[in-house]
Amino acid sequence: MALPKLTDEQRAVALEQATAARQRRAEVKRNVKAGKMTIPEVIELSASEPVLGKIRVSALIASLPGVGTAKAKQVMDELSISESRRVAGLGRHQREALIKRFS
Repeated sequence: MALPKLTDEQRAVALEQATAARQRRAEVKRNVKAGKMTIPEVIELSASEPVLGKIRVSALIASLPGVGTAKAKQVMDELSISESRRVAGLGRHQREALIKRFS
């Protein structure tokens, strides 16, 4: 599939939007790390903010204080969530299990 031809203005707008999305996801992960937000809050927010739905669940869990990548992988295995799964791609049961685990 060929990429669409964009004008310079369209390209600039797309770059700004992509930067804003990355910054918002990083801000949310920083808030989780600082204890200002919880995983259930992020999951709930992702319904109204599609940008947050793009966060990998493993990165979100690993951003918790005292949790690293190994422990995040262990939790994901326990809850039967694929390592590549993103917040928006969670099934109902996975979402409920994650909320129950981190509430």
